[in-house]
Order: sequence, then structure tokens, then C-alpha cells
Amino acid sequence: MQPIPHETLLGALTWRYAVKKFDPAKRIPAATWSALEGALVLAPSSYGLQPWKFIVVQDPAVRARLSAASYGQTQPVDCSHHVVFALRKNLSAADVDRYIDRTIAVRGGERERLKGYRDIMVGSTERARTAGTLDTWMSHQVYIALGQFMACAALLGVDTCPMEGLDPAKYDEILGLAAQGYATLCACAAGYRAADDKYAAAHKVRFPAGEVVHYV
Repeated sequence: MQPIPHETLLGALTWRYAVKKFDPAKRIPAATWSALEGALVLAPSSYGLQPWKFIVVQDPAVRARLSAASYGQTQPVDCSHHVVFALRKNLSAADVDRYIDRTIAVRGGERERLKGYRDIMVGSTERARTAGTLDTWMSHQVYIALGQFMACAALLGVDTCPMEGLDPAKYDEILGLAAQGYATLCACAAGYRAADDKYAAAHKVRFPAGEVVHYV
């Protein structure tokens, strides 16, 4: 793999902004979306447990309901792809075992040789459950996936808008997530900015590097 030029990375991140108005006529090409789907699948997580589900909402009627559940924001309706980032609630030993099974399927080997690693994962998650922090810990992993998705989209010239301005309970109801053991954390609209989105030309407001990056 050849690294991309530094200016390409910084240029893409400077170009990116939270799109307020998408062009509903522009769709993400299939090959581009396939790459972005791959970026979601490849997102890192603690122990590699992947405590998430990414729901790509395509049905216009469902999107309209999600727009209403997003306090009337139009991004869920106008974007090309609306992705809901959901957390695996109350992650259990069964979820750990599922990951162990997948590891063996991909890498080969025997379950007994992974017993020590499995016990570490189960022990960590159980301690977090006892402390009441398990879902919080796992939700942080979902936000890592969101960040990776947005950065990769920018590198591919695809606009995004991360959305926490929504009613998670209504999203869960609309998408039937509770019955699946998942819960909405946030969403991300992806597509292409409208020509008249006034925020596209606005300069980024960031504190200087010297104020936020410290070397010790």
C-alpha cells in the first residue's frame, strides 16, 4: 500500500463539513458506496468485538419518519445514504463467543488455544457490567466507526453530516432495534452538498494547533 500525500489528507479534512443541505438528485455511485461500507466493516474496536450494527436506510417512507424523529431535519430525506449507528446493548459472553467463532473461521486454529483471550474479554466485559459502564464503553467504539466513516467519505469526495440531534427511542421504534438487542446512538447522512448550502463556503473555526496539541 502506498500512503497518500499529506496535502491530500489535510485537503479532504478541510473540505469536509457537516452538510446542512444535501442535493437529493445526487447519489453515491455503487463502487464508492461499496468502499464506504468496507470502511464501516473495517472499523477498529476494543478487543475487535465490533459491538455495533450499521443500518443503511433506503426506504423513502422510513426516511421520512426518521426525518420527523430528527426534529424535522431534512438530511435523512435528502441525502443519498442515511446510516444509523446502533450499539449492541448489554454485550454478553455469547457475543464474545461469536467473535471467537469468527476468529477461528477467518484465521483457523482451535477454540482451546483462544480460551485465555476469551476469558480476558469476558472478564473485562463482566467487570464493566458490574460497574454499570458496559454500554458506555461499547458506545465509544461505535463513535470510532463514525469517525472512520466520515474521514473515509471525505477522502472519496463524499459529504457527510453526523447527527445526534435525533430521538433515539423513536429511531429504535421505527427500525425495530430493541427487539434485536440494539439501540440507536447517532446517525450519519452521506451524499453530496447542495449548490446553495451556505455553510459549504464557510471557513472552518478551529483553535490553533498549539492550543490543542501538547507534546510532553
